[in-house]
Amino acid sequence: MQITRPTLLLDERIAKRNISRMANKAKLTNTIFRPHFKTHFSSEIGEWYREQGVNCCTVSSMEMASYFSKAGWENITIAFPFNRHELPEILELSSKSTINLVIEDQDTLDYLIQNSTERLNYFLKIDVGTGRTGLNANSDLEHLIVQHDKINFIGFLGHAGHAYRSRNNSTIKEVYRDTFQILKELKAKYQRYNPIISYGDTPTCSVIDRFDDIDEIRPGNFIFYDWMQYNITSCSFDDIAVCMAVPIVAKHKDRNEIVIHGGAVHFSKDYIEIDSKKTFGKLVALTNDGWEEYSQDCHLERLSQEHGILKVSDNELFDKLKVGDIVGIIPIHSCLAANLMGSYLTLTGNRILQMPKNTYL
Repeated sequence: MQITRPTLLLDERIAKRNISRMANKAKLTNTIFRPHFKTHFSSEIGEWYREQGVNCCTVSSMEMASYFSKAGWENITIAFPFNRHELPEILELSSKSTINLVIEDQDTLDYLIQNSTERLNYFLKIDVGTGRTGLNANSDLEHLIVQHDKINFIGFLGHAGHAYRSRNNSTIKEVYRDTFQILKELKAKYQRYNPIISYGDTPTCSVIDRFDDIDEIRPGNFIFYDWMQYNITSCSFDDIAVCMAVPIVAKHKDRNEIVIHGGAVHFSKDYIEIDSKKTFGKLVALTNDGWEEYSQDCHLERLSQEHGILKVSDNELFDKLKVGDIVGIIPIHSCLAANLMGSYLTLTGNRILQMPKNTYL
């Protein structure tokens, strides 16, 4: 397996193990497992979920919904606020697959009522604490609940994105308890409409043992995990299924810096702070069967478009790493890195492609 440029490696064994673990956890409580496919973007990887009995999925765009519908997925939630400009494409798609939309305002609901010609289901998006988007759970939502042939309310959808600000399991579990309570109270308040609770984020779904009273979970990142998930204690190092392989192209002893071919166009510019230092990725040693941690401290300190700068404080490690070596970097956010790279190379040498970009152009 020869690597000459930035390449996203995928350990298929770990990814399938992560899928199996989450699927089995959902089965314990008869919870619907609707994984978010915005992490991997691949119809081939989607088949790994079918092997675990999964028959529905979540996506984040109309483009992605169309791609996975063509791959045979017949029940798809577009977990992004409905974009009315895409209604013609959504209606066409809904004639082939069950499509669940996300809305959060009266104008959008009225627009769908007036313009939909095919049956569309919708969730009301609830802000469960992230503060990014969604309705206030304490407001009166009755006027936003419609159930008839064309527009059909099916439940409340929440995403605990603020769990990513946690740094230990206890805090993640607190986020889950608070979020679950919000959604549980909504379900009870509007029980005459028989709503379901659709809940999703990787940190809480990873550390919670059971999903009692949750109708549906939608985690996505858990299939790969990454250095952020590791640092917020959502996973162990052995659960991380992707690693960027990059060439060393220069060294600067006076600054203890190593330059890699691997920049923002490969990793994105997501970072975390560890000991008050920004980190854009974690250096690891590539092995015959994957990757392993170095005992010395070394992190990806800076990124430009194509360049990455590794800060190596240990002189022995600095001298060991040579220009021309291929080293591994665990990405901070595997979803973004995967999207940027567009394909994977498995440890057995197979190339896995993702959905093509800009298919509407």
